[in-house]
Amino acid sequence: MENNLLFDFIVDKEAKTIIIKREFAAELSLVWDAFTTAELLDQWVAPKPWTARTKYMNFKEGGKRFYAMVSPDGQEFWAIQEFSAIKPKTNFKMFNAFADENENPQLPGSDWDYVFTELEGKTNVCITIFNESRERMEKMIEMGFKEGFTASIDNLETLLESLK
Repeated sequence: MENNLLFDFIVDKEAKTIIIKREFAAELSLVWDAFTTAELLDQWVAPKPWTARTKYMNFKEGGKRFYAMVSPDGQEFWAIQEFSAIKPKTNFKMFNAFADENENPQLPGSDWDYVFTELEGKTNVCITIFNESRERMEKMIEMGFKEGFTASIDNLETLLESLK
């Protein structure tokens, strides 16, 4: 794993936005698949010792992913993602909200915009997260979103290395 890869995590409380920029030492198609395939997402998206479990995922415009983050003691924290736009291998957008086990969203949620670019065998992913409310964004931060996301990215690097 390369340790000199770009990783920016910017919080703009005024705009209710988090911007994450991350570079991966892997080809675009592999990184795209890791972000858009349930079987791969479940292998990296939860920070250890947590696990992720996708109940279903239909990655298409208008499709959804319903999944749980599962704590080491078995508690499930559900979320639902609704895909609003997909441009294969370059961009996808989704609405994300916490939910109960019956798929009832707990609003407000957030809009996520993923942009993928490749240059010289490395893939850059820029994720812009716009929160419907400042309170929701602050709750994400208080819950350890940056630390959890950073740990998840470490999991993703390990997975990408094993898939090369």
